[in-house]
Amino acid sequence: MPFGITQSLTDAPQGLTLPVWVAAAARAATQVLCGQTAENPQSLQIPGRDQALSVKVQSAAPLQGGEQALAISRCDPGPGLDLTRDLEIWVQARWSQPETGWLEIVPGEGIGRQGHEGDLCASDFARRLLEANLRDLVPPGRCLQLEVVFPLGRELAQRTSNAAFGVVDGLALIGTQAEVQSSASPDQLRVSLDALQTIARAADFCGSLTLVIGENGLDLAHQLGLADQQPLLKAGNWIGPLLVASAEAGVSNLLLLGYHGKLVKLAGGIFHTHHHLADGRLEVLAAIALQQGLGVDLIKELLASASMESALQELQKSDCAVADRVWQAIAQAVELRSEAYLKRYGSWPMRVGAALFDRQRQLRWTGLTGHSLLARCGLCIHSEGEEAGFDPSLR
Repeated sequence: MPFGITQSLTDAPQGLTLPVWVAAAARAATQVLCGQTAENPQSLQIPGRDQALSVKVQSAAPLQGGEQALAISRCDPGPGLDLTRDLEIWVQARWSQPETGWLEIVPGEGIGRQGHEGDLCASDFARRLLEANLRDLVPPGRCLQLEVVFPLGRELAQRTSNAAFGVVDGLALIGTQAEVQSSASPDQLRVSLDALQTIARAADFCGSLTLVIGENGLDLAHQLGLADQQPLLKAGNWIGPLLVASAEAGVSNLLLLGYHGKLVKLAGGIFHTHHHLADGRLEVLAAIALQQGLGVDLIKELLASASMESALQELQKSDCAVADRVWQAIAQAVELRSEAYLKRYGSWPMRVGAALFDRQRQLRWTGLTGHSLLARCGLCIHSEGEEAGFDPSLR
């Protein structure tokens, strides 16, 4: 199996990710702009697949005498908890000056940006999906401008961790595949376990695996080039069972890559990380801060924080060097707790390393094993141009 292919949910009953519904509305709007009748359902080409995907749209119509067109779709993420359920998606299409290429995507109301004046926050998959389904409709020498609007996006984004990654003003288009992965469901675990077996049985499998936590972790792993070094497996929230299954499948080096506000749960011995089941992040942060010698008053402030994000900001504001030391200790605790979890179920030679990234999606902290596993992949950690996140006494 090529390392660039990420094993994930593909054969369990599920809905479709937000980028797919955007692409369906975008193609319908563009068809109307070109004077065609909008297809319904839309037949979408999915990058990396031979078979097209049938996706319904709500409506499509010309505007301003045909100079523009608007199409609407409604997100259906399938069974399970998902805040994008029934979200209306509006895509307005018009012709523009071909100064920036043949396609320009404008973030409208409710669409997440990287900072208030930043660009649209969209994954590589979302962009490739739009390009694959619109290129044949755009005449040579012309530029198609799409404005994407989520009428309720700004409101819904307040219930996500988008702001923790610097995404503001709305929902980000960060899906990395067509189908929704229900991270807390037993089906997700079953398919992830099947995917793990596929990885382990591959002829070119060398024993190393990156277990990524969430879409942001998966996106960062691709940006870092980890997919070119070793297979990736998205863990969802079932981290504990996947650790044991990885050891049983013959994985010798396992790298846990995730957002520090998520992996901190593992440092507290919580190995199913869905927030509906367990949290305790502030308590774990406070306990490790105490171990690192932080003052009682600061620890009380951390525990009284309204959210994990505000606690992180308080810790950083107090002393950047101390904050780095605390988070390095948390990364080390993730590794130690993971080893202890494995010992409950058996004895395997698998090494577990932890690598944590921050809200700017910068890889920042590791445990000892994580540092070693990243180095094997040719990666090191930098912060503002300097190496950071390591206690020299731990090298």
